[in-house]
Amino acid sequence: MHLIMILTAVGLACWLRGNWYQASGNWTQRWQRALLFFLLPPLLLIMTALAVLCMGPQGKMMGLHTDWLSYCLIVAWVVLVVVFGLRLALEASESVQRIRSYHQIDLDGIPARLLEHPMLFIAQIGLWQPELVISQGLLQELKPPHLEAVLAHEQAHLYYRDTFWFFWLGWLRRLSSWLPNTEALWQELLILREIRADRWAAERVDALVLAESLLTVVSAPMIGSKSFCAAFSRQAPANRLQERIDALLEEPDLSTASSSWAWSWVILGLLPLVTVPFHS
Repeated sequence: MHLIMILTAVGLACWLRGNWYQASGNWTQRWQRALLFFLLPPLLLIMTALAVLCMGPQGKMMGLHTDWLSYCLIVAWVVLVVVFGLRLALEASESVQRIRSYHQIDLDGIPARLLEHPMLFIAQIGLWQPELVISQGLLQELKPPHLEAVLAHEQAHLYYRDTFWFFWLGWLRRLSSWLPNTEALWQELLILREIRADRWAAERVDALVLAESLLTVVSAPMIGSKSFCAAFSRQAPANRLQERIDALLEEPDLSTASSSWAWSWVILGLLPLVTVPFHS
């Protein structure tokens, strides 16, 4: 019976991810839709694994026997999931320890770590309380208004705690990398994250200056591309860069109403837990 549950969960997860496509619409609609399709399949798999672990390898469920083979498969997968999380946490810890060795500077009241390198780079690196890292090359290249715009963008990442939430999304990305459209959904979430930060910054600085700063920095080589790093500029196809520029220059979409009905689909991911009382 456990094997049937596992195969059903895997089939549903593949079907859900396979039905995703990049839709048009405002930022809120795209964000909710991409996040739902990204979260629901791995949530379904995790809840199935928890249900099997709770039921154990022996007994019956709805008249069908459970077995050790499927139980051992789940245990092995859970161990792998934990290893992915620990490895990602270790990478984050090593990055934070490394940047804390950089000299600390003050940028108009904003503490930052100075990366003594000629490349153009600025990013929030860490988890709940990330550190702002800025390169010497960026300080020398950008004029004060453009630097202010870039700093506002990075403050948006701090405001939304992007490094923390994308750390966990990056963990889900690793454990569900074999599912369809995982990388496409990840790239969609990344560009929407940057558009959100651009819009937050554009409410405080001139949007045109911010767009000019983006065009200046985007040609620079990228470092720190981990999920716990929120950089102003990251390597992306030309159409993604154009999408950010267009979003900055167009009239902002003020509709922020959430679709509660869409998130009701998350209940589907919890359904495997309902099977636990039927095990004996």
